[in-house]
Amino acid sequence: MSLAPRAVLVHRTTEYEELLARHGTRGQAEFFLASRGRSITDVADRHRRAARAIADVAAAIPLTWRQARVERSDLDRFLFGPEDIVVVVGQDGLVANTAKYLSGQPVVGIDTDPGRNPGVLVRHRPADAGRLLRAAAQRGPAAEELTMVEAVADDTQRLVALNEIFLGPTSHQTVRYRIGPDRDGAAPEAQASSGIIVGTGTGATGWLRSLWLERGSTLALPSPAERRLLWFVREAWPSPATGTSRAAGTLSGAEGLRVTVESDRLVVFGDGMESDALSLTWGQSLRAGISDTALRLLI
Repeated sequence: MSLAPRAVLVHRTTEYEELLARHGTRGQAEFFLASRGRSITDVADRHRRAARAIADVAAAIPLTWRQARVERSDLDRFLFGPEDIVVVVGQDGLVANTAKYLSGQPVVGIDTDPGRNPGVLVRHRPADAGRLLRAAAQRGPAAEELTMVEAVADDTQRLVALNEIFLGPTSHQTVRYRIGPDRDGAAPEAQASSGIIVGTGTGATGWLRSLWLERGSTLALPSPAERRLLWFVREAWPSPATGTSRAAGTLSGAEGLRVTVESDRLVVFGDGMESDALSLTWGQSLRAGISDTALRLLI
């Protein structure tokens, strides 16, 4: 007998909850915000909308299903199962935070604050949750396969991300490395910079796009489902020992970017999740490229 589907509801602690945890009472939080020219009213209203959305989605889960809830900070410790249907209730960024821990499970993005969130990844309203969950269990609804980027170290550490992967120092200092295509006979270039960004078409609306605009790049930004990546080196430093000729490029198909560390420490994290990062040191190498895993976002 097969198990009933499990709906995993992913959410994030609200700003209001964080203020209460820090200051103890609503009155103290209100005084703190007022001293900085802010009102607690908007913060509390957003909290109520988020709580209502979570309650509505939870109520829409069929009674015969299993349920689980996970907060953003616990994602790296939560074990998703192959039969899970993941419901992300919050902002677009929360979908990206969740994607790196999945392996093909269908995802429903529920917008808690329409008009405030862009709604690129959280495309649905709480009232749509029941219909989408039942359809997902029957493998019925259309899903968009969003390309993801992966980084694999020479010691088998692996990290995937929906928007982008950052490789660089833990601070604002310069890191040294060698960079080049991951193919035989390709000579790497020694570089010193504040890091490297490798991004997807989904990430082309965020950090990747800001670098693209800043450079006035002529490289075409990929679409979210396109199996193509863009990469940029941030602030490459020219010197007698380091170059700047490999500061941007594209990766498609099986192409990869090889980075070999020549500093004490280089970290790699995806989609802003710095608490869940890979750490590399002298002589270690890493390959960045298109992941075999894609995010199945229900349309």
